[in-house]
Amino acid sequence: MQTITPFLWFDTEAEDAARLYTSLFPNSRITEVTHYGSAGPRDAGLVMTVAFELDGQSFVALNGGPDHPFSEAVSFVVNCNDQAEVDRYWDALVADGGEEGPCGWVKDRFGLSWQITPRRLIELITDPDQEKAQRAMAAMLQMTKIELAEIEAAAA
Repeated sequence: MQTITPFLWFDTEAEDAARLYTSLFPNSRITEVTHYGSAGPRDAGLVMTVAFELDGQSFVALNGGPDHPFSEAVSFVVNCNDQAEVDRYWDALVADGGEEGPCGWVKDRFGLSWQITPRRLIELITDPDQEKAQRAMAAMLQMTKIELAEIEAAAA
C-alpha cells in the first residue's frame, strides 16, 4: 500500500482534472468520487473529492474553493522514453488553455505544473564527461519543450 498520497486542491475542477490526467497516463483510473452534503462547506451535490490513480500512483483531488491556487513550487515530473512521448504529454497538457514554460515545464489548464522530461536528457546532463554534460544543459536551458535531437547534437 502506498504511504504518501498527493492531495491536489482545485476550485471546482477536480473531476475534470482527474478525467484529463487518467486519459493521458497508462494504468490510470478514477477510483472514487464523493460529493458535498447539506453540512457544506460547499453546495450540496458538488463533487468534493476524486480519488484516482496515474500509472498505479494514488492521488486525491479536492474541490476546496479558489483560496489556494497551484504554483510552480510543486510540480510532477513525467519521465518519458522518447521524443514522441514528450510531444504527446506536452501537447495534451498545454491544450485548452495550458501554458508552456521553460526547460520542459508546462502548466495545464488547471494551473498544475508538470516537467515533461525525456530520460535521455537526465543521462546527458549527468554524463561523466562534464563538458558534454554542460553542453547538454546549456542547450536544454534555451528550450521550452525539450527537443531531444537538439540536445543530443549539442552534447556531441
